[in-house]
Amino acid sequence: MDYINAFWVGGLICALVQILMEKTKMMPGRIMVLLVCLGAVISVFGIYEPFQEYAGAGASVPLLGFGNVLMKGVKEAVDSAGFIGIFQGGFKAGAVGTSAALIFGYLASLIFNPKMKK
Repeated sequence: MDYINAFWVGGLICALVQILMEKTKMMPGRIMVLLVCLGAVISVFGIYEPFQEYAGAGASVPLLGFGNVLMKGVKEAVDSAGFIGIFQGGFKAGAVGTSAALIFGYLASLIFNPKMKK
């Protein structure tokens, strides 16, 4: 049942984003930022943890999960370091995911030939 919940929740998130892209003039980058911010906001209100427990990877893999990770990192850093934790927490919590994305993107660019216009 966990796989089914992850599949339909993740699919619903993707479908809603696709509808948002089709019906508005928002660019994909802004929609991604919106998803990250939405993940952080629902995490602040304590809704994200039960949602992730129910949906599993369907909730944590999309960009909502990255917003949750950033918010948790900022909260922990503010609790331990005070005001400066606002800046430290997000970098520390999101460093692994961001580094992996950069490394895999670079490796993919070495293997494949992009079709970008010059």
